[in-house]
Amino acid sequence: MLTDALIEKILGRLNGVRIGVLGDLFLDRYLDIDDRLTEPSLETGLDAYQVVRVRSQPGAAGTIINNLAALGVGRIVPVALIGDDGEGYELRQALGKMPAVDQSHVISWTDRRTPTYTKPMLEAPNKPPRELNRIDIKNRTPTPEKAEFAIREALNSIWPDVHALLVLDQVSEENCGVVTTAVRAQLSDLAMADPHRFVLADSRERIQEFRNVCLKPNAREGQEIESVRANSGRAVFLTKGEAGIRLFPPDDKAPIDIPGYPVDGPIDVVGAGDSVSAGIAAAVAAGVSFEEAAAFGNLVASITIQQIGTTGTASPAQVRERWRQVRSIP
Repeated sequence: MLTDALIEKILGRLNGVRIGVLGDLFLDRYLDIDDRLTEPSLETGLDAYQVVRVRSQPGAAGTIINNLAALGVGRIVPVALIGDDGEGYELRQALGKMPAVDQSHVISWTDRRTPTYTKPMLEAPNKPPRELNRIDIKNRTPTPEKAEFAIREALNSIWPDVHALLVLDQVSEENCGVVTTAVRAQLSDLAMADPHRFVLADSRERIQEFRNVCLKPNAREGQEIESVRANSGRAVFLTKGEAGIRLFPPDDKAPIDIPGYPVDGPIDVVGAGDSVSAGIAAAVAAGVSFEEAAAFGNLVASITIQQIGTTGTASPAQVRERWRQVRSIP
């Protein structure tokens, strides 16, 4: 399905591609803890972990942004709502390190918190890092009406200028994130009026509520695949872990199984679905078929899951090297 020429075609065109990312932008803050420095707290008697390094990077929709930037996409335009707080400042710093990212439509809002996943990573000699209990900061009240209006205005603004749009509905609490009921309805209207614009949506809780856009459900959501497919009216990319992707074309043709690529050694699947989304959208925007794009997404994910203790990315050099490895497998 993939060939040397196709890989080069995709990678060679990405610098001229513009991709929008609509969704919940989190801060992923990794706290690297040296287990050898752990000491008891005099006040509580509990272990006091000692942080030797802090690594901050965009998470949730930011993981998609990371992957698009690593692949070499020329311009990435996120539409997101974050807090006017320290975590928001840290998140903007991380985004600012990526020259392809246009932050013009990342909206700071005084009465919201920047969603944050704090991930303590315990490091011990001769052992892989171990993630301790994660600490989450999320907004659990509805997105303010004025903030929702700003999101919708931003979506209208970027729509004519992007070759593809990725949507990530990360927040489980209904209408408490970026992709509210009203935003989802607006997206459906835009996509219906412009059916050739590639839109790929992923949602933790509400994949069946999207209309007129391509969808990327996982195996759990795939149990309702006929309903999901009927609601979408477009192509559905059902991810199946190591088994790859089952592609349901938009014209009711038989599904196509696109196998995954074998990986040896330890893996970390955190962010794997987002790397698949980035790979698919980048490839479609570069002008290949849905089937070829799904295979490219699988290839990208086979690289990112081998990166332990972080949400991995894949550079063009890594894509080429990985392809050289897998094309020789019988």
